[in-house]
Amino acid sequence: QVQLVESGGGLVQPGGSLRLSCAASGSIFGLRVMGWFRQAPGKEREFVAASRWSGGITDYADSVKGRFTMSKDNAKNTQYLQMNSLKPEDTAVYYCAIAPPGSTWSRSNAYDYWGQGAQVTVSS
Repeated sequence: QVQLVESGGGLVQPGGSLRLSCAASGSIFGLRVMGWFRQAPGKEREFVAASRWSGGITDYADSVKGRFTMSKDNAKNTQYLQMNSLKPEDTAVYYCAIAPPGSTWSRSNAYDYWGQGAQVTVSS
């Protein structure tokens, strides 16, 4: 069983930065996929970024490429999503999630464990 606990959301002005954290407990295997998704009011959940839990190649949605960065702290079993140059259209509830090895990273239905979500609001 895996549990994911998110933190770090909040209100930030356009152009600002936030870092989301996703602390995992339970059995995390290196080949599992760690993903970030977001859902704005009235919209479907969309892919933001993903990587293998153990690291390596990271895939980003075009809308966040160059502004968002995934990283991890192995000692804390925690993944991070650093979000820079935030825009009002980045406003959403952000979720971290875990998928089995070999999953299609951008498909939300591939993920079987989800965090509780963190609200990110970008507004002046």
